Amino acid sequence: MTPQRLKGKVSPSLLHFGRRFRRFREAKGWSQDNLACRARNGQGVTPQYIGAVETGRTRCTLDFAQEMDGLLEVNGELLALWEDLVKDATFPTWYEWLPIEDTAEELTSWNLALVHGLLQTPGYAEAQLMGDKKKTEERLARQRILSRENPPPPGCTFLIDEGVLLREVGNPQVMREQCDHLIEAPKALGVSVHIVKMRGEHPGNVSSFTIATMEDMREIAYCECPARGFTLEAADELVALRRALREVRALALPVDQSLDLIRKVQAERWT
Repeated sequence: MTPQRLKGKVSPSLLHFGRRFRRFREAKGWSQDNLACRARNGQGVTPQYIGAVETGRTRCTLDFAQEMDGLLEVNGELLALWEDLVKDATFPTWYEWLPIEDTAEELTSWNLALVHGLLQTPGYAEAQLMGDKKKTEERLARQRILSRENPPPPGCTFLIDEGVLLREVGNPQVMREQCDHLIEAPKALGVSVHIVKMRGEHPGNVSSFTIATMEDMREIAYCECPARGFTLEAADELVALRRALREVRALALPVDQSLDLIRKVQAERWT
């Protein structure tokens, strides 16, 4: 499923916090790059993350706000704003996933029915999207995060149900090309690809999902349903997803065995 690009859905409270944050930064005469390199006790974050906070596209943690308050020398004003505007702010369920995916430090994905959009070939994407050229182009454009240089790509782990390899999308040629891409992805893109043998009793059979770990170590999940995708970051909801992810990981083959299985399915089914 393609994450929807819905406009005007940024939380007003997060947007207000971000604007005040930007004014504090500008009052110091610092660019986003200047502030980013000072964050996390000098370990730094990306300027894109600072930009996401300033535009209300992400919600920073209390620890991050406290550190920024000190760096910007605003004497507790930013902390007070965080308490008033950020602490209880929630993203609507339709909150756009793409800025999260773009600014994540790590992405861990469980793929139950289809190859993840970041790993789909043009032919596979177009077939899955019923020939919609615009949606196909948007999906393929998302894949640039895996090959960009600045900021570095997120660390990506793709856990793929064995049934995904057996489910025909398009035609056998499309599936052959998709298998080739999965085989090449670990070396070409630096991602981890693990095949999970089909089992009917683990909790991952309910839905595909992706968990994004942000630069401030906060986690946000993206889940799919027939109508659309939606985001989750409530602690109790994430606990359930982490539990499902642990069980799926326990069933996953190592990368080398996963690639061998992809080659085997490709040779036996898609030739």
